[in-house]
Amino acid sequence: MLDRMARILVVDDARNVRLTVTLFLRKLGYSNIEDASEGVTAFQLLKSKKFDFIICDWNMPVMNGLELLKKVREDETLRHIPFMMITAEALRENIIQAVQEGVTQYIVKPFSQKTLQEKMKAIFG
Repeated sequence: MLDRMARILVVDDARNVRLTVTLFLRKLGYSNIEDASEGVTAFQLLKSKKFDFIICDWNMPVMNGLELLKKVREDETLRHIPFMMITAEALRENIIQAVQEGVTQYIVKPFSQKTLQEKMKAIFG
């Protein structure tokens, strides 16, 4: 599993979702969590600080999650960071598109703490 001291970035335009994901992560033992409400701010954080894991919504204003994923995967210093997409987008085409862009895991909203934990185990063992 991911080291409990790992730095995690949660990106979602819905404050309640950011708070819920952060709560789930804290219950799983993680405390080094930052958040952003859209992709531009998230990318600036990623360029200025070291993060070990990104959990990101798909549908956001300014820069959506898929655009952020593309920028992360194109950046030599960031491309190694596991990237989990959380979204209400359950269409097969969207999942395929995210996989083609390099998403590490994909969760469809709504989801539980158990689902988040299982997806993290799939990434980090």
